[in-house]
Amino acid sequence: MGTFNNIEEAKEYFKKDRFATDNGSVLEELSEEHSLCSMVLNDSHKNANGGIMGGVIFTLADFAFATLSNNIHMPTVAQQVSINYLGAPKGSKLFARAYCKKKGRSTTIINVDVTDDTGRDVAQFVGSGFLL
Repeated sequence: MGTFNNIEEAKEYFKKDRFATDNGSVLEELSEEHSLCSMVLNDSHKNANGGIMGGVIFTLADFAFATLSNNIHMPTVAQQVSINYLGAPKGSKLFARAYCKKKGRSTTIINVDVTDDTGRDVAQFVGSGFLL
């Protein structure tokens, strides 16, 4: 594995990522090649129109980025990120699958695909991490 010896150690460390975890982000899988995070959606995630807020989707994608990039090299901080929202979630749970596109000496590029539990594409996130 990478920085963490096992997923339990990683989960314990990322409990300190309070904004993400307090809002429901859960680390499901972790390796040096990928991370899978999830979030069960509830009424507190909804905007005034009844849809899921973009910030909720971004938070889950950013959490997946953080778990993978810091497993590759700790500490890594976000240098630049972008997100494209592809469609509104229709299910009751979101998944963020992060995978490493490039491991460099000073940066990593992480792609994150966000889907819901119906298989619908929700967002595509790309993050550039700076290795400290």
